[in-house]
Amino acid sequence: MEEVSGLLYDIQPFSVQDGPGIRTTVFLKGCPLHCPWCHSPESQAFYPQISWISMRCSGTEVCKESCLKACTKGALEKGAMGMDTLTQTPIQYVHVNRQLCDNCGDCAVDCYPKALYVCGTRYTVEEVMKKVRQDKPFFEHSGGGVTISGGEALSQSEFTLTLLKQLKEEGFHTALDTTGFAPWEIVEKTLPYTDLYLYDLKHMDSDIHRMTVGVPNEIIKDNLRGIAAAGGKVQIRIPVIPQFNDNDDVMRRTAEFVKELGPDAVTVVQLLPYHNLGVAKHLRISDEIVFEAIPPSDARMEEIKQIFVERGIPAMIH
Repeated sequence: MEEVSGLLYDIQPFSVQDGPGIRTTVFLKGCPLHCPWCHSPESQAFYPQISWISMRCSGTEVCKESCLKACTKGALEKGAMGMDTLTQTPIQYVHVNRQLCDNCGDCAVDCYPKALYVCGTRYTVEEVMKKVRQDKPFFEHSGGGVTISGGEALSQSEFTLTLLKQLKEEGFHTALDTTGFAPWEIVEKTLPYTDLYLYDLKHMDSDIHRMTVGVPNEIIKDNLRGIAAAGGKVQIRIPVIPQFNDNDDVMRRTAEFVKELGPDAVTVVQLLPYHNLGVAKHLRISDEIVFEAIPPSDARMEEIKQIFVERGIPAMIH
């Protein structure tokens, strides 16, 4: 029987942002939501992608145009002039014509500084477990474990469920970072094997949610209610995004919804202020900047936090 595998874009050890203690976070590629502000835009597509990091590029002259020659589709061409980060001399960057690129990866093989690389690799569950087991001493000393994230991990449900089962069989603390956009039948199957859900809430208005990120929010809210009713433990994560949900009315409605879930389910609400680090990452896979805004101030984040605290909901700025 063929082993279950998943498409990943990263396995990050020593993570302290994705649940309690020191953790290893497994990032699955592909997401049904398309948040314009996404800080990991490379996570959205359900297929491997050619990415390009300008600061690694040594220029077409130094590498004798090896990457351009490697591309049989003509998708690589001479691009803008830039600056070598080591020598501070002018260099000619390459440019990926996304209309012609089929993400075959031939150019990445010939790119010795790894400015061009394939984002997205298939792993079996056992291959992931081999990496995770190496970090077990860190988990034991810090109360950590393994977090499965995305993209949207529930979009690769067979892999995610199989990995969760294996992790629990070997005694690891498990967390599932999810948008909640999946059939309840899939979410329900994760309940016996998930110690903690890191659950995104973005906006209470379904029409605004759909117009902005591409999907409505009814299934997201219903699944969260289902997890709470089944006794699951949840950390709510709310990205605070200017021009989207950064207003008191939206936050009050969100707080009221969270309160209805009950104190036994929600351990904390984490407020995540928008940052623009995703802009540079987006330019690795595209020529266009999808979203850019001024991050909310510290004072504004404190105001939002108080909306939840006043309703008896534990909240923190993450």
